[in-house]
Amino acid sequence: MRAAVLEAPGRTTIRELAPPEPEPGHRLVRIEGCGVCASDLPVWEGRSWFVYPLEPGAPGHEGWGVDVETGQRVALVSHHAYAEFEAVPSELVVPLPPQLDGIPFPAEPLGCALNVFSRSGVRAGRTVAVVGTGFLGLLLVQLCVGAGARTLAFSRRESALERARAFGAETPADAREESCDVVIEAGGVQETLDLAARLVRLRGRLVIAGFHQDGPRTVDLQSWNWRGLDVVNAHERDPAVYVEGMRAAVDAVVAGELDPRSLYTHVLPLERLDEAFELVRTRPDDFVKALVMPS
Repeated sequence: MRAAVLEAPGRTTIRELAPPEPEPGHRLVRIEGCGVCASDLPVWEGRSWFVYPLEPGAPGHEGWGVDVETGQRVALVSHHAYAEFEAVPSELVVPLPPQLDGIPFPAEPLGCALNVFSRSGVRAGRTVAVVGTGFLGLLLVQLCVGAGARTLAFSRRESALERARAFGAETPADAREESCDVVIEAGGVQETLDLAARLVRLRGRLVIAGFHQDGPRTVDLQSWNWRGLDVVNAHERDPAVYVEGMRAAVDAVVAGELDPRSLYTHVLPLERLDEAFELVRTRPDDFVKALVMPS
């Protein structure tokens, strides 16, 4: 098989390797594609604590494909999906129904959106803000609008706001005039955390969905405390919870409650993985999500 190997910061190569041999209780999946996650930018850009080269296929964790033994299309929880094959425990494989045939399905980030939404407390009639409208944020906009909430979206990128409006969100020009029952922070930086916290009403809920991985954050705890905010860290680290969210994402897409297809803005072959990461890093106006395809 062919697998991408991150040899050094900003440089991947394609290696020819033997496909993995599945252990008992594992499934061998022929990978159709894998999403490129912004959370993997640090390892691609390079940090002093990373050791190169990475294992073949790493850090690809948004894969889907075909179970070699059964022929069933599946999504999977894995970390080496920038390759043509991946072997994973059976319990980390999620079947994809025929309604999704031919449709790219990076279920892991879709599942993250469903898991965040399930912990957010969003209900019909509430005012909800989503701060940071990248891929995750735009999925959450769809879910909040679909739940009947008045949904506000905030972003520095006008193209992202246009997409949010197309999904039914409002995009207020002045955040100071808003007071929200639930605010979902989906940017993963200090600026989005600060804005999200300011938008929460008295006894409202702040949901942290952004991945804050580049260092400590400061918070105005006096303000959080005075307003009696509920603060939810909506990140999950239990693989079983990942799978639960992925199954919920399958159901939501099949039911028409979530439609991510317009957000897959760039599809590239595996050989252009560096280019895909560069798109994630620079985020041109027309960019939301990159997918790479091994074949």
